Amino acid sequence: MSDNLAYQEELRDEMLNNRIILMSPRPLVNHNRIIGNIFFAFQNYLYGKTCEAFSDGTDVYLTEKDRVIPDVMIVCKKDIIKRDGIHGAPDLIVEVLSHGTEKKDRGYKKDLYERCGVREYWLADPDRKTIEVYLLRDKKFVLDEVYGIYPDYVVLSDKERAEYKSEIPVSLYDDFSIPLENIFRNLF
Repeated sequence: MSDNLAYQEELRDEMLNNRIILMSPRPLVNHNRIIGNIFFAFQNYLYGKTCEAFSDGTDVYLTEKDRVIPDVMIVCKKDIIKRDGIHGAPDLIVEVLSHGTEKKDRGYKKDLYERCGVREYWLADPDRKTIEVYLLRDKKFVLDEVYGIYPDYVVLSDKERAEYKSEIPVSLYDDFSIPLENIFRNLF
């Protein structure tokens, strides 16, 4: 047995439409920072509340043909939380985009989450420093808003500055929003 085997990571996979898809074992630092920042905000707010936050690594069993591992999620239905993962639709799912996952996150997974009744879906883009928020309305995802941080060199008019939304509301709660700067802090 080689010493290198001790350092090999267990391969992670998802099942999409009955096809096993290997996941990247090492996401980039910005990807991990965004996951951590969002999870930290979710976990702090939800402390002592009914809903619970989960981060990357928890399996979600949505259908007999679909098992996913979202980057971050909120689950409010305690009865779907089992020892081996979440069995049913989380209330909110966040996927952090990467070049290798963007097509699936915007395509099959978005459709799957919609079909299974996920109430809110976020697509976080580390390169553009944006988050697209989709809300489930009449069983269809509707783009609610695209939140983003403008680069320092962008000059905003007074009107644009007044309309700029610097915090993302979490639709599950009336009093919960996260400053964009907290989500995208310390990125390269």
